[in-house]
Amino acid sequence: MRGLSFLLVGAMLAGCAATAEQPMRSAQKQQEYERLIAGKVAGPPVSCLPTYNANDMIVIDEQTVAFRQGGNHVYIAHMPHGGCSNLGRPPYAMLTRQFGTAQLCRGDIARVIDTASGITVGSCVFGDFTPYSKAG
Repeated sequence: MRGLSFLLVGAMLAGCAATAEQPMRSAQKQQEYERLIAGKVAGPPVSCLPTYNANDMIVIDEQTVAFRQGGNHVYIAHMPHGGCSNLGRPPYAMLTRQFGTAQLCRGDIARVIDTASGITVGSCVFGDFTPYSKAG
């Protein structure tokens, strides 16, 4: 019986840990996020971006990064497991590396570096990418 109560407590704690935490973002970043997806419809999540250009990346907050692909498409990536500490704050930048492919995929690791010193100050893992496209 005692073992069963430990299992129940463990299951309850795991359920609490699995709850998605809402990202904290400034009003300006929230407006930027809303502008990016305005007039677009979300599609089913995909595991990789069809193409990837770091210049098209927009940091929304420590847990959310957007990738523009032309004017009609945007992919939103949410970082599971707490996001990327310090991402989006000067002088920090996200650095990704792809080996053997030009795609950025779920599970790829990104480093957050101090652009002045080149020192890694954090890292995170990409989750799925949700595509948003203009309807019609």
